[in-house]
Amino acid sequence: MKTFAAAALTAIAMLAGCASIGHPGNAGQDKVVYHLNQGLEQATDGLRNINNHLEVNPKAKIVVVTHARGVDFLMKDAKDKNGNPYEVAVQDLKARGVEFQVCEITLRNRKLTKSQFIEEATFVPSGVGQITALQQREGYAYLKP
Repeated sequence: MKTFAAAALTAIAMLAGCASIGHPGNAGQDKVVYHLNQGLEQATDGLRNINNHLEVNPKAKIVVVTHARGVDFLMKDAKDKNGNPYEVAVQDLKARGVEFQVCEITLRNRKLTKSQFIEEATFVPSGVGQITALQQREGYAYLKP
């Protein structure tokens, strides 16, 4: 009888835990690094994903790490395929706590300067190095739209 009661309590606890997944009122602070390196279309997808993420978990700690063509949406005057400036979406997300990081190796390889980027962008020595550090040392989940 004790075994049945223990099993029943375990099952109830597991169901209660599953019920809280995805419910905004029960969300903890996710730590997620979004990896963008493929250009404007991926940036559009990533920004949409981040907005969706914050909709269900506004406490999420999100860092966007960019390198290669992934830095393009953070450049001044960058626009999506409908002519909307990326800067507006980035400013909104920055106000909600999202960080946007640009790889300095990409800048060097593409002969870009920091002055070509919007003010919401910050710079890290290496994009892939930063992703590794966030995952391994700081426990961030990895997402690539």
